[in-house]
Amino acid sequence: MGATTLGALVGGAIDSMSGDDSAADGAIIGAIAANVLKVAVPIVITYAIGWAVLKGAGEILGAVTGKSTAD
Repeated sequence: MGATTLGALVGGAIDSMSGDDSAADGAIIGAIAANVLKVAVPIVITYAIGWAVLKGAGEILGAVTGKSTAD
């Protein structure tokens, strides 16, 4: 709940700087963005770690067998 609240506060503050309407729509967009990031960031980090592990395993296998990983 903290990330959603913080996203709403930041979104509302950014939206209210334009001064043409209320900050409510910016707060809603900020809360949605915070919830999307709560899901997307762990997925991206997991993918990056998995890629690095597979890349390292390929390099180790190439060093052991003497074959280039580019082949």
